[in-house]
Amino acid sequence: MNNENLYLVATPIGNLEDITFRAINVLKSVDVVLCEDTRQSKKLLDHYQIEKKMISLHQHSSDEKILRMLNEYKNIAYISDAGTPGISDPGNKLVAKAIELGKNVFPIPGASAVISALSIAGFPTDKFVFLGFMPHKGKGKIFEAIKNSQYTVAFYESPHRILRTLEEMKNYLEPERKVVVAREMTKKFETVYRGSVEEILKQVKPKGEFVVIVEKK
Repeated sequence: MNNENLYLVATPIGNLEDITFRAINVLKSVDVVLCEDTRQSKKLLDHYQIEKKMISLHQHSSDEKILRMLNEYKNIAYISDAGTPGISDPGNKLVAKAIELGKNVFPIPGASAVISALSIAGFPTDKFVFLGFMPHKGKGKIFEAIKNSQYTVAFYESPHRILRTLEEMKNYLEPERKVVVAREMTKKFETVYRGSVEEILKQVKPKGEFVVIVEKK
C-alpha cells in the first residue's frame, strides 16, 4: 500500500479544547502542516506545543504550488483556519490533486460549525440542505427555494450582512416559520436565537460568525 498520506484535520472553531487526541497526534507526526493561514494555525500549534513546519496553502494557491507540495512531502496534514477543511473551507483542490497522484487521503474528524448548530436546532436533521455562505446577489431565488424546502436548510452568514439577509428572508417565509440563528459557536460569546425571523431580528447582535437554520416546510 502507498505510504504517502494526506490528512484533512479538523480544528477547533472557537474553543481550543475542541480537538481530538488523534488530530494532535497526526499534527505531531506528519512531515509538514499545510494551512490556510500560518499566523492563525501557529496559535493552535503553539497551544499544544507542536513544533512543525507550516506552509500556507489556500483557495487561491496555484495548481503548481499544490502539486509541488504533494510531490515534496510524503505525509501531509492540511488544516483550515477553523473547522473541517473542504466544508465551506479550502481543501478540495488539494484532495483532488492528491487522489490523482495516488496518495492516501484520510479524514481526521472534528469540529464543524454547521453540524454543531444543526445538532442543537431542534429541527429534523435526518435530511438537511447546506447552502454554504449566502451569496451577495441573487438571494431571492434561494429564499424561494428555502421557503418551499421539504428539508431543514442551513447556511452561513457574516456579521456585516446578517441583518440585511434576515430582513430579506423575512419577506419570503411564513410568519410562523421557525428559525435558529447560532452566533459564535463554541466561543466565549456563543448565543443561540430561536423564533420567527421577526423575533430574531429584534434580538440578534451583528457581531461574529453566524449559522442560520430554517425549519422545513
